[in-house]
Amino acid sequence: MAKSKAKRAKCEDCFFHQNMLCALNLQEPCTTFRPAERGLAPERQLAFTFRTARTRAAYAFPQPS
Repeated sequence: MAKSKAKRAKCEDCFFHQNMLCALNLQEPCTTFRPAERGLAPERQLAFTFRTARTRAAYAFPQPS
């Protein structure tokens, strides 16, 4: 069973570096790294789904005596 190795991000693979928009001179990718093949499109996010309405309280405070 062979384990697949994830491709490490390199500065040369960054959208900003390939379009000469990077002003940094680093050896590793910075926090603004965007894969060049994706362009500036953000990563796909999970869709928000609403829960069904509660039919009773999740926690009830004690009644004052």
